[in-house]
Amino acid sequence: MRQETGPAVLHYGFRLMFLAAAGWAIVAIVVWLAMYFESANLPSRFDPMSWHIHEMLFGFVMAAIAGFLLTAIPNWTGRLPVRGTGLAALFGIWLAGRIACLVSAVLPAWLAIAADVAFPVTLLGVAAREIIEGRNWRNLPMTAPLALFILADFSMHLESLGLDVPAGLGWRLGVGAPIVLISVIGGRIIPSFTRNWLAKRNSERLPVPPNRFDSVAVIFLAAALLLWAALPDRAASGAMLVAAGILHGARLARWAGMSTWDEPLLFILHTGYAWVALGLLLLGLSIFDVGVPMPSGVHALTAGAISVMILAVMPRVTLGHTGREPIANRATAAMFILINLAALARVCASWHAALAMQLLLTAGLCWIAAFAIFAWVYGPMLLTPRQGS
Repeated sequence: MRQETGPAVLHYGFRLMFLAAAGWAIVAIVVWLAMYFESANLPSRFDPMSWHIHEMLFGFVMAAIAGFLLTAIPNWTGRLPVRGTGLAALFGIWLAGRIACLVSAVLPAWLAIAADVAFPVTLLGVAAREIIEGRNWRNLPMTAPLALFILADFSMHLESLGLDVPAGLGWRLGVGAPIVLISVIGGRIIPSFTRNWLAKRNSERLPVPPNRFDSVAVIFLAAALLLWAALPDRAASGAMLVAAGILHGARLARWAGMSTWDEPLLFILHTGYAWVALGLLLLGLSIFDVGVPMPSGVHALTAGAISVMILAVMPRVTLGHTGREPIANRATAAMFILINLAALARVCASWHAALAMQLLLTAGLCWIAAFAIFAWVYGPMLLTPRQGS
């Protein structure tokens, strides 16, 4: 490693991009709630709902994914991390995209699209370059979801301009890409961390080692989500999503998650993956006439699986890479409870029309509180040098 110089926040990708993800998670939901309750309007080509969907996926989620990948790739390849000026430039591209989408109605369409799509394109280029130059071929498929994000982002922009693209294709692809990433990365870290923790306690039950079942489950999940993105109303899509939900529920059960309930930093990873299985089941059932609303499945995957997993991973990475013990304090435990309450309230809002506004507000406030706690507890760690350095 080079000697670290300059501001600590530019020493590693997780520092700046996790702060960006948490900050935008708060700002975007505050703006969305203001628009939902008709107290604000944006000069954006996206209608309010489309802007909300877009900024959750391509603002908040993309920033969190960038923070994770920019931190994980040096571990995979043994190469130096992207840092300093390069990292600041990446953040600047991400921020330019957020501003462009916020005021896209007053910009030339091509400029708004270019400014926004530039971040996933640049991130894909950086990730691919590092993995290829490090000859880390095993992790090269990790770039595929990033390519899918580019297509999804571009499709949402084209739809906002009224061009002839399949309605909703962009956001459906944007939901599917991080779920596939979670299934791959979660399948590595959750059983591994769980095994290490249980082995230290001489537990008789340990996670089942990864085998062909896991590979089949991941491939089947990717196929189900791609089919749903292309054909969201077909019975075949619903059947595959339900089957994928069952497969991934069975996969989770193999990881001995209930044995970790008294270790919040570990149990929250299992909880986040449980949202994957539940979201797939709800989304699949929503295609059939059985009374399950489609938004409940979508939000189980987004507000549930994606957001819970992001808030599960960000503290663990922050603690580990700043030289601290991976132990959750009370504020972190409260953050985990709040993000799950936010997801639960948002899913339930789709079922109860009479209480929808109250549940949406509850979900928004719990969400804001969860990410505010992250910023309050982990912000100082992200902004200051690693302990012992």
